[in-house]
Amino acid sequence: MSGKKTVESIWREGLCCDVDMGGFSITVDEPTSVGGTNLGPAPTSLLLASVASCFNVAIAYCAGKQRVKLNGLSVSVTGKYDGPRFKSITIESRLDCDPSKIKPIVQAARRVCYVTNTLESTLEISVLSNGNTISRS
Repeated sequence: MSGKKTVESIWREGLCCDVDMGGFSITVDEPTSVGGTNLGPAPTSLLLASVASCFNVAIAYCAGKQRVKLNGLSVSVTGKYDGPRFKSITIESRLDCDPSKIKPIVQAARRVCYVTNTLESTLEISVLSNGNTISRS
């Protein structure tokens, strides 16, 4: 896949914003324990949700390509905090299918999951404000 994808976040108030994702919208907020109003998931929860959902879809895709029937599938993702970032992320998948097919499916999913591939890469992040570059990594 090539090209670009853009989402836009509009501040509401406090620590709350609405994010538009090409026709889909979600409210993002922080919990009350850190000054938010708990009107939606926190950004870090969305990061973990992105990993979980992408890996789930990647497994389903790879099972289909390998002609393996899935009777059930769930993916759980846990992030371990280290200050203002995650130190590690653990992905646990549970597939209900022929047990001999699980490892090849999950290995293939690991190769095609865009989110985990991005997190594991050397990602360049550019921060702009009002059209001016603030920083680049």
